[in-house]
Amino acid sequence: MSDQTTEPKAAFAPPDPPSPATAKKAPRPRDAATLILYRRPAAGGLELLMGLRHHGHRFMPNQWVFPGGKLDRADLTTPAVALRGEVAAALGRTAPPRRAHGLAVAAVRETFEETGLMIGAPDARAARLAGGPLADFAAVGLVPALDRLDYVARAITPPYRPTRFHARFFLAPAEVAQGEARPSPELTEVAWVPLAEAHRLDLPRITGMVLDLIEGHLTGADRRIPAYGMRYGRQTVDYDG
Repeated sequence: MSDQTTEPKAAFAPPDPPSPATAKKAPRPRDAATLILYRRPAAGGLELLMGLRHHGHRFMPNQWVFPGGKLDRADLTTPAVALRGEVAAALGRTAPPRRAHGLAVAAVRETFEETGLMIGAPDARAARLAGGPLADFAAVGLVPALDRLDYVARAITPPYRPTRFHARFFLAPAEVAQGEARPSPELTEVAWVPLAEAHRLDLPRITGMVLDLIEGHLTGADRRIPAYGMRYGRQTVDYDG
């Protein structure tokens, strides 16, 4: 882990104004999903599963993040235990039902690919996952358990960035995940990080912003679902619920 305390200029930092000669049309953001797994150790406090992104990544290299990645077309039709009604309704503000389903599947799939943890439930449809990215789920008779996920935030990478995502952030307790967390080509280190220490890591700006809302969501003090964006060079916050 890094001992760096200064917040780096990252994917959701204020922009440098582009010059007229270099200004380009902003790329369209791609749908993506992130999963925040949390646990409360016996000693107290709150720990979150985070990973260090490989230095070779074009997007957020060498920074600590939650597992996640872009939506794949196959996620839209992956069999899974359905989202809870209130979660589906909140996601539905910006995504039709099929896409909302796919985003939640992407969060589970990316978490498995990046950490080895499986969030699944027994289901006869598991055989349909054989031969795909969730073949290990099929081998033990599981499909993604989307009913275990809460929806806590949404963010769109600012238009001045060359790589942009429209990311949804999900939250789930560690006990719903099977297996032991391990590194991967995507996340070269994986660790359970105390919330009190997480801000001292080298983080993308949006990760720090999401850290600030987790405790309030878990305690019920503030269960609003912020949606972060940017208009006319200024950060904006709307709410999906």
